[in-house]
Amino acid sequence: MSATISTLSDITLITLEGCPADIGYLASSLDAVAAMGINIDMISIAPAHGALTSFSLTISDDDLGKALAFTKQLRETTSVRPIVSSGNYKISVFDPCMKNTPGIAAAVFKAVAKVNTDIRIVTTSDVEISILVTAADYDSTLLELEKALG
Repeated sequence: MSATISTLSDITLITLEGCPADIGYLASSLDAVAAMGINIDMISIAPAHGALTSFSLTISDDDLGKALAFTKQLRETTSVRPIVSSGNYKISVFDPCMKNTPGIAAAVFKAVAKVNTDIRIVTTSDVEISILVTAADYDSTLLELEKALG
């Protein structure tokens, strides 16, 4: 395989549970975060459960203070439940041939399963799989991915 593995440290995960299942709500939330000067990296939306859903986003730990102002406002003015976890790591597997090569995702998740990694969020594209893991799982997960993907 010709996969390249890259990592980022000091990542904060923010999950907003119990959000309206309305893309307008997601857009306004992302707009509020952007207005605070916070760059968002990963975004993942859960399937709707009736009128509600949840979505997660990642930011740099450097922006945690600003993000806590945003989550505090949500707690005080809505029924949305923000959950914040900092000190995470993003591990990305990039392979330009991924979209035409069956089995890369299977190899990634098989490697991650070997060390029972606590995956916080997953995002994908046709050439990349990115996972967010806890600091406790980072070293063993990266090692297994490097062994599995050469």
